[in-house]
Amino acid sequence: GMVSNGAEVIADGSIHVYGPLRGRAIAGASGDVSARVFAAAMEPELISIAGTYRTTDKPLADAVRGKAAHARLDGERMLIEPLKN
Repeated sequence: GMVSNGAEVIADGSIHVYGPLRGRAIAGASGDVSARVFAAAMEPELISIAGTYRTTDKPLADAVRGKAAHARLDGERMLIEPLKN
């Protein structure tokens, strides 16, 4: 389903949202740096993976905003990339 503005999803592992992600997604809450966040429509307020977070105060790139995408860590940097069909 969807995660509405103001809502929060927390998981020790990865998070899959089969709808719009508009709230907060906190993956790898126990420190799992391999956790990812997948969304059918990436529009989050905040994404966190193993304590590394990104807010959308700085807008997401057009290639991922509102589209199917996933977030992952690359070292200490968070990457948000489109999902390939």
